[in-house]
Amino acid sequence: MEVLNITHPHQFSKDMFQPMVVALGYFDGVHLGHKRVIDTAAKIAKEKGIKSAVMTFTPHPSVVLKKVEKVEYITPLEEKIKIISEQQVDYLFVVNFTSEFANLLPQEFVDQYLIDLGAVHVVAGFDYSYGKLGKGTMETLPFHSRQAFTFTVVPKLESHDEKISSTLIRNHIKEGQLDTLPELLGRYYTTTGIVVHGDKRGRTIGFPTANIDLNEEYILPPLGVHAVRMLVNGKWHEGVCNIGFKPTFNKEKSNKPSVEVHIFDFNDQIYGEYVTIEWHKYLRSEQKFTGIDELVAQIERDKQNSLLYFENSKTKPCNLS
Repeated sequence: MEVLNITHPHQFSKDMFQPMVVALGYFDGVHLGHKRVIDTAAKIAKEKGIKSAVMTFTPHPSVVLKKVEKVEYITPLEEKIKIISEQQVDYLFVVNFTSEFANLLPQEFVDQYLIDLGAVHVVAGFDYSYGKLGKGTMETLPFHSRQAFTFTVVPKLESHDEKISSTLIRNHIKEGQLDTLPELLGRYYTTTGIVVHGDKRGRTIGFPTANIDLNEEYILPPLGVHAVRMLVNGKWHEGVCNIGFKPTFNKEKSNKPSVEVHIFDFNDQIYGEYVTIEWHKYLRSEQKFTGIDELVAQIERDKQNSLLYFENSKTKPCNLS
């Protein structure tokens, strides 16, 4: 897959590209609904014998339009690119979303970002909107297309009578409903980061941990302890992860919670390694203990609960897409 970064106003023209089928969307999470849009585009492109493309945007429109100061992502851009690259797509257009771009009229967006880029067929979800104030919709697309391309509208995809959406998935992550996410994402929720030096207190009580410095753009599960797997040097390991401020030891609360993973039966030195945490189950909330013995006893219970979870679930790498 070739990734093309586009800054408005772009200098591309349709004679620079072969005819293509373009899937449109912001695609945060690249969940099962998003994958249906992308897979539909790839299938139509294959049937037509032409190229397939996905068009997404960065940063989140809500930030540019001043609706929020910060967005926590299910899949920050680098993660989104990685997942989309696994979907049999030829091109990924990453459009830099600016206030100038946001002010494009719907017709201007279609002319400059679909027709001028060689789209002969467009695929999007039923609720996709485009152009200034989102005035362009899938109902107006036939008019704005100027008959230069055809299109497919992908209907709503539901799970347990709820629309699968990035908003729903964010809520599940925040509420600790991690074991429900494969039904929405087609996989377990993952975050990536680098192993950094911490206070090394865990090793002194028999539970050494890897302190993970995550990309701050990720949305985090609730504070507390979670059953996780961690990918280290190409191999998955089971463990428990604590997200929190370590109230048993820290009198003053820091601005950023720590993310520490205790990997079962693991003694390798992995400082500086990039790792992936796969979040499986929320075990308990963060607690303050009266002393080290009480803390150690609880960590041992957490470990046993996590081991029991993995034993019962017979978990393997999950991909339901």
